[in-house]
Amino acid sequence: MNAYVAKVLNQLKSNQPWEKEFLQAAEEVLESLGGLMDRESKYEKYSILERITVPERTILFRVSWLDDAGNVQVNNGYRVEFNSAIGPYKGGLRLHPSVNLGILKFLGFEQIFKNSLTGLPMGGGKGGSNFDPKGKSDNEVMKFCQAFMNELYRHIGANTDVPAGDIGVGGREIGYLQGQYRKITNTSECVLTGKGLNWGGSLIRPEATGYGATYFAEEMLKTRGESFAGKTVLISGSGNVAQFAARKVVELGGKVVSLSDSSGTIIDKDGIDEEKLQFVMELKNVRRGRIKEYADKFTGAEYLEDKRPWGAVSAEVVLPSATQNEIDEDDAKALVSNGCVCVSEGANMPSMPEAVEVFLAGNVLYGPGKAANAGGVAVSGLEMSQNAMRLNWTAEKVDSELKNIMTNIHTACFEAAEENGTPGNYVNGSNIAGFRKVADSMIDLGV
Repeated sequence: MNAYVAKVLNQLKSNQPWEKEFLQAAEEVLESLGGLMDRESKYEKYSILERITVPERTILFRVSWLDDAGNVQVNNGYRVEFNSAIGPYKGGLRLHPSVNLGILKFLGFEQIFKNSLTGLPMGGGKGGSNFDPKGKSDNEVMKFCQAFMNELYRHIGANTDVPAGDIGVGGREIGYLQGQYRKITNTSECVLTGKGLNWGGSLIRPEATGYGATYFAEEMLKTRGESFAGKTVLISGSGNVAQFAARKVVELGGKVVSLSDSSGTIIDKDGIDEEKLQFVMELKNVRRGRIKEYADKFTGAEYLEDKRPWGAVSAEVVLPSATQNEIDEDDAKALVSNGCVCVSEGANMPSMPEAVEVFLAGNVLYGPGKAANAGGVAVSGLEMSQNAMRLNWTAEKVDSELKNIMTNIHTACFEAAEENGTPGNYVNGSNIAGFRKVADSMIDLGV
């Protein structure tokens, strides 16, 4: 390992050993940069690794709100504004019981390089709360969002920090948050992305992350003269990312045979077609039900309680689209032995480091989340552009722009990996390509 990289990693592990997810993300990125550090001493001269691994600003606050019974509830609120070298902080808000500062630092750190790869002028950030929207009424979700924005509003702005959705934050939550921001600030400034189409949202935004991960997989497959046509595909999750990844896979000729949620997995060897996908969308987006109902509805579908899709059935392509660290070493080995040739991550860091090693050793085309799932933030950036110009683009134009961005990201990662002497290693390629633009900008801007 490069001595400079080793020094910084040791400092991070010594300073915050409890932030496991952040340390995992930092180690993956920094280890990829060893060759670049050997070749270009300027990054050590300007202490770029020390600076890029510490957020520019970390905001923690209390969120107090009234539930439907009139009781006061208290949650933790966070916003990690990690790096603004190439533009305003940009990254989602996550509402989930697992949210803590370490997880948000991991997500914000990844966001720096993901946003850089899109080619759009966006920095990296992330935020959220340990509030759980599951089981809450619309009124309770609204009360929480309003209380959350009462604290967050002073730290965000169209040219400062532009949050978006993430796990637990969809169109409903974005609406409540934006509505409260407008009341507080007396402005119609569009400070959130993922908005409703009626009031400044962009077409293709709900589809963007799932479509983008599929487009990235398509580009990887092309390097071996292959495509989705005739391939069996495993997808985890059943939210927006998984839903629209499934739709795009079907459009491209593949067969999706799995979806999941936190309670278990459904396997449908007949394939999840558009009719079945519409049922899933109504189930998850409207009724907020559990994926088990799919197996009750469709003959031949199997429900695997408390199981993930990995290893349940043979598949050539895998699109993990649920959450971080959902594929461990044993899962990866099962996937490779069952014929997996391509993994494109729709979620953030869903593959554990040991799993990534298995994929790379098995000659699997492996697209890490910072590259493969950049489609969501790419269209968020396009939404910002439309808002600034007071325009609404057609779905066809946004989708075309998205496909171009994902193709360009793939090209940048592929070429950076080859330049680094590790051809086909998209982990190294994505980290190097994303890092360079941000690091060079930091040097240009001074200390």
